Amino acid sequence: MLAAARAGFQTVMVPSGNADEAALVPDVRVVAVASLREAAIWHGGEFEPIAVEAITRVAAAEVDESEGDLADVIGNPDAVEAMIVAAAGGHHVFLLGPPGAGKTMLAARLPGLLPDLDPHAALEVSSIRSLGGLPVGASLVRRPPFEAPHHTATAAALVGGGSGQIRPGAAARASDGVLFLDEAPEFSPSVLDALRQPLESGLITIHRANAVATFPGRFQLVMAANPCPCGQYGARDSECTCPPNARRRYVGRLSGPLLDRIDIQLRVQRITAAQLRAAQESRGVSTATARERVAAARAMAAVRLSTTPWRLNSQVPGAWLRGPGVRLAQSVTASIDRALERGGITMRGYDRVLRLAWTIADLAGNDSPNATQLGQALYLRRAMSS
Repeated sequence: MLAAARAGFQTVMVPSGNADEAALVPDVRVVAVASLREAAIWHGGEFEPIAVEAITRVAAAEVDESEGDLADVIGNPDAVEAMIVAAAGGHHVFLLGPPGAGKTMLAARLPGLLPDLDPHAALEVSSIRSLGGLPVGASLVRRPPFEAPHHTATAAALVGGGSGQIRPGAAARASDGVLFLDEAPEFSPSVLDALRQPLESGLITIHRANAVATFPGRFQLVMAANPCPCGQYGARDSECTCPPNARRRYVGRLSGPLLDRIDIQLRVQRITAAQLRAAQESRGVSTATARERVAAARAMAAVRLSTTPWRLNSQVPGAWLRGPGVRLAQSVTASIDRALERGGITMRGYDRVLRLAWTIADLAGNDSPNATQLGQALYLRRAMSS
């Protein structure tokens, strides 16, 4: 229906069971028929009408809109702020920590921090669901999608493929939303590396012998991992039993080029009894409050980027951030300049720190980042190794 509307057609005939889904596309007249005989009669064929029972689609399941509240996260204020920064700028996140540190809870709260989808994005998300064979309700999907495939997923399940018709995978279904990979080192390295193209281009292209399919891939990637096979390395209350080479091999399953594309890399810890008591006395930042901050920061970025093809800081190329009119003073970038000279970050990492700094400045209401905010951005980029 969407392709027909873009091609200029104003009337489209569909099976009766698809009429409600087809009606989601605006400015197109939908003609619903239950049989080929009805279609021929509508086109002027002189046939005797015969009533038939229309073939209906599977009813859309009730979607649980409760995404959980950010205030439910106890302790780890740095991680909470990191998720707000990620939502404001559209940045990817890698969370490293022992079991029970709240990595899954943090990832599940991220979609709630994102604003509602605009009409174009809502139509695109609904179309991808339809193409993937998933039921679509009587209204467009308005909330950002959340996809969390199991670590046994294949490359076809993650990015798309299959025999016959090429179907979108979890990454395409997560476009304009969040793709969460829990226990990321347990995924096949080849499956993870299939994400490198969409992380850079925002598109997923699948080649087959007789067809090429392109799906949107503008998702926010959140990866979570234990620091070692037993999961206890670095935990304050447990002892790791893994030898050093086993720890290196485990996290080393995540390739350097993939991690280099992740803007925020943060270590999280299990909460202490003191943090639990403090949380019972004062509630943390709520999702509603955080979403207001995110909306205000995105509005500032949209104004600054209004003359460019980008709308989020994560989309801005580093060359533009280092270009005339936007380049920050050397006194402001001194910390990341030293990190680059010492090999602590790559050139791609340098640009990603700049993007994070602009997002932090937008959240603070500043016209441009200062040295402190550059330091915060560098911490969010390198805290995993601290």
